[in-house]
Amino acid sequence: MYGTTWYRVKREMTSMSPKMKPREEEIDGAAVRKRILGAALSAFMEGGYAQTSTLEIATRARVSKRELYSLFGNKEAMLVACITERARRLKAPADLPELRDRETLANVLATFGTRLLTETTDPVVVAVFRLAISETVHAPKVAQALDSIARRPTRDSLREIMANAKSAGLCDGDPAAMVEQFLGLLWGDLMTGLLLQVADRPSAGEIARRAHAATTGFLNIHPKPR
Repeated sequence: MYGTTWYRVKREMTSMSPKMKPREEEIDGAAVRKRILGAALSAFMEGGYAQTSTLEIATRARVSKRELYSLFGNKEAMLVACITERARRLKAPADLPELRDRETLANVLATFGTRLLTETTDPVVVAVFRLAISETVHAPKVAQALDSIARRPTRDSLREIMANAKSAGLCDGDPAAMVEQFLGLLWGDLMTGLLLQVADRPSAGEIARRAHAATTGFLNIHPKPR
């Protein structure tokens, strides 16, 4: 009986192992991918995008070049993946409330501004912006990727909010111009200070106050049409 029981347990374990293996490989693959992206970003920031080799990234990530290429293909794909992961956090949530009154619009703009400042003032994000500026001549794809993946979609999301507010009769003006006005009030010279490393990242409380002040200023510039 003992032999029969052990045989059944062994058979069940054997039948389970193929089902478990893909999940384990998925977890391992995600960990390796994260390690490669971390190594790539740190290497880009330290030595520059154009000067960093895939061999250096593979060495830092403790993977083979073959494994690196199988996951990303090339150095540019790694940079795009680094930017894309951060850019996902900058998008406006899909479940925004319907803009029926000015109070709702104020809440939406303040929330959007808070999220944008919180994510964009992250030291890693600021470092990527600094990298894009420093590599404009030698590696223009850095700036192009940052613009197309992060900067432009953020403005598109905000422009949609402005267009919806205008359609609802809550404010008047050109949505594209309103985007620039709101962002100007929101940012001021904060990003310049962060890029030059002469300003500290604002605290969560300071970010919230800045977002609400920008919202109040914007709504004062754009009162509800009569």
